Amino acid sequence: MATATARARPRLRVRGLSGMPRYVSAKVVGAVLSLAFVLVFNFFLFRVLPGDPAKNLTRNRLVPAEQVQALQESFGLGKPLSAQFTSYVRDTLSGDLGISYKFRQPVSRVIADRIWPTVLLLGVSTILSTVIGLLIGIRGAWRRGSLFDRGSLAVSLTLYAMPEFWLGILLLIAFGVGVGAFPGLFPTGGLSSAGTEIWSLGGIGDVARHLFLPCLTLTLAYLAEYALVMRSSLLDEMGQDYLVTARAKGLRDALVLRRHAVPNALLPTATLVFLNLGFIVSGAITIETVYSWPGLGLLSYEALRTPDYPLLQGVFLLFSAGVIVANLFADMLYSLLDPRVRSG
Repeated sequence: MATATARARPRLRVRGLSGMPRYVSAKVVGAVLSLAFVLVFNFFLFRVLPGDPAKNLTRNRLVPAEQVQALQESFGLGKPLSAQFTSYVRDTLSGDLGISYKFRQPVSRVIADRIWPTVLLLGVSTILSTVIGLLIGIRGAWRRGSLFDRGSLAVSLTLYAMPEFWLGILLLIAFGVGVGAFPGLFPTGGLSSAGTEIWSLGGIGDVARHLFLPCLTLTLAYLAEYALVMRSSLLDEMGQDYLVTARAKGLRDALVLRRHAVPNALLPTATLVFLNLGFIVSGAITIETVYSWPGLGLLSYEALRTPDYPLLQGVFLLFSAGVIVANLFADMLYSLLDPRVRSG
């Protein structure tokens, strides 16, 4: 019997080691296939948009047909659709996203100029909404039925049901434009004031003032969901037998909460942060438009008005790749935190 048990142990370890690479490989292959689908879908999606880019570039003025044809050929619009698709795939895989119709610059350069404001907005708002939402959910669940729990639950449900753009407009009117005798306290748009050196001490403060309202909007919009999920998850954990055992051993409630309940309840919320990236990006498009924040969201809106096919394809490909990578990272994180996922 002892010999059989000793022989079985190495097999269990090998199986555990081989399970993780298999799980990772499956997720990576799924991510690559998703990127391939997005690559194809992006090309044909923007070809069905109404409007002729060449005529829009000439602002629908009476332009000779020869000039319109020359403009189409310069951007590759005169080629058959199959030839355009072949060139699009080949150039994209080589890192060439084409030339923007609107800006007459490489799409990669236009995106590079706008990506950092979006990263700043999404990064700060994601960190704030996650931290504040978790703290509210933990406190509400641990003091279930208290005044704080009832108040935070009501506010969270209200914010969760409110569209981002509507919340942004309300905050813009209240704190940007001003209401009645109360003047606006923050700028209503832009990254910084005209003539301000961004990298100076005063420039950083000016950027922070411009960032406040759009960041506040996204933070309020998404902390509600994190608070609700964390509260529900922690309430489920509080009913588990191991917490009753921990209290029976004489452990203080604060220690039981910090060392036992919260780490196990964090699992759904931690993965939700990464899975929510796609919704945060879509929310950033409307918020950047409301506040004229010069990021990729506002750039997408400007490209849609032309329509600027190469720029739209580049921006949406970048957004899609970011969401796919974030979901892949969420799957990896979930498998590390809960081994049952990769073994299921």
